[in-house]
Amino acid sequence: MNSFFPKRLVLWCSASLLALSAHAIPAIEHWQHASGAQVYLVRSPSIPMLDVQIDFDAGSRRVPAEQAGLVGGVTWMLSKGVLAREGAPALDENAIGQAWADLGARFGASASADRMSLSLRTLTEPELLRQAVALAARQMGEPAFPAAVWERERQSLVANLRESYTRPASVASRAFAKAVYGGHPYGHELTEDSLARVGVEDMRRFHAAYLNACRARVSLVGAVDRPQADALVRELLARLPAVPCSRLIPLTAIPEVLPLAQASEQRIPFRATQAHVLIGQPGIKRADPDFFALTVGNYILGGGGFVSRLTTEVREKRGLTYGVYSYFAPGMHAGAFTVGLQTRSDQVDQAVSVVRQVLRDFVAQGPSSEELRAAKDNLIGGFPLRLDSNAKLLDNVANIAWHGLPLDYLQTWTQQVDRLTVEDVRRAFQKALQPERMLTLVVGGP
Repeated sequence: MNSFFPKRLVLWCSASLLALSAHAIPAIEHWQHASGAQVYLVRSPSIPMLDVQIDFDAGSRRVPAEQAGLVGGVTWMLSKGVLAREGAPALDENAIGQAWADLGARFGASASADRMSLSLRTLTEPELLRQAVALAARQMGEPAFPAAVWERERQSLVANLRESYTRPASVASRAFAKAVYGGHPYGHELTEDSLARVGVEDMRRFHAAYLNACRARVSLVGAVDRPQADALVRELLARLPAVPCSRLIPLTAIPEVLPLAQASEQRIPFRATQAHVLIGQPGIKRADPDFFALTVGNYILGGGGFVSRLTTEVREKRGLTYGVYSYFAPGMHAGAFTVGLQTRSDQVDQAVSVVRQVLRDFVAQGPSSEELRAAKDNLIGGFPLRLDSNAKLLDNVANIAWHGLPLDYLQTWTQQVDRLTVEDVRRAFQKALQPERMLTLVVGGP
C-alpha cells in the first residue's frame, strides 16, 4: 500500500468536518488566464487540499434532439481511456481508476442542460498535486473514446432507460419537461433511438468543438495562492484542442423558452398506488433581477418544507399528501417552476384544486409580513451551512463564475435577502408566474 495513504485518509476526514465561520466569508480573486480562460480563486489554507471545477458551455442544449445523450456520453467516456501522447502510455479505464486510487485524489465529469463540468479534488502535497493535475489534464484533453467500451456502456444506458419506464416519477418528469419546454433543447428527451445515433466519432467532434481553454471558466478553492493557481490552470488546460481565441467561431445562440399560451392538463394512466402530480410552467433565467425575491417567496410557498403554505393547506389541513414542494430551476434560459406531490388516485382532483387555489392566492396577495420575516430569519440563519466545506464553497464560486455574478455575491447575500419587502415578493411572483396558464400533469390512476 502507498505509504502516503494513512496521512491522506486523516486529511480527507478532517476536510469533511471543516466548517467556515459565519463571519469569515472569503474573497474571490478573478483574472483572465493567458490561455483566455476566466479564473476564480478562493484561498483556503486551513488544510492542504485543492478543489477545482472547470465549466464549458457544452451542455445538452448544444446537441440536436435526435442525438440526446451525446453530452452525457462524452462526460462518461472521459474516464474510459486516454491516448498515448508525448511518451506517456495509453491508459484504459482500469489503469485510470487505479491511478486515481494511488493518488488518493478524484476526478469527475458531469453535464447539465447548460454546461459541462469537470472537477478535480486532490491534496496539495507537491508531488501528489503534480501527478493529479497531469492525469486530469490527460483525461480532459486526450480522451480515447474507445468504441467497444461505448457500445458496452450504451447497452447499459438502454437497460437503465427501459427500467425507468416502469417508475411513475420518471415517466412524469419526462412528460412534464416535454410539455413545459416544447421544442426548446431543455425539453429534449433521451431515448433508445437517440442513443443509437451517438457514436464515438460524434463524441470526438463535440469534444474538439466545445472544450477549448478560451471558453473555460475555472474555479479553485484550496491551499494555493494566485501564482500557483495560474500555473495549475495552465497545466490543466494545456492538452485541450489548441485553437487561438481569435479564431474561435462564436457559439450558436440558443432561442429562449416560450411561455405557455394556455392552461393544459395531461393524465397518463399508470398502475401505481400513488398518483404523481406536477404543476408548472417556464419560470425564470438565473440572470433575472427578481431572483432573490422569488427565492425567498418560494421558501414561503413550497420550498420551506413543513413550514410552507402548500404543506399547511394540502398536507396538514386536508391530509391529501405526505409531502408537497415547489421550486424554480433557473438556468441560462427560463427553467421550469414546478409544484410536485403524490396522492391517492381518488384524491387527485381535490389535491390539484387546493394547489391551484394556493398558487392563485399567493401570486395575487404575496406573503404576510410574518411569513416573510420567518423566511428571512431561516434563510439568513442557515446561510453559513452553504459554505461550511470546500466542496460547498467551490459550488458557490463556480455558480458565480458561470453566471457572471458580482464577486462580492456571497458577502452581500444576506443583505439582499434581508432588504426584501412583501411588495417585492408579490410583484416578482406576479411577473414570473401565470397560474391561469399552467400545465397540470398526473401520472397514475385509471
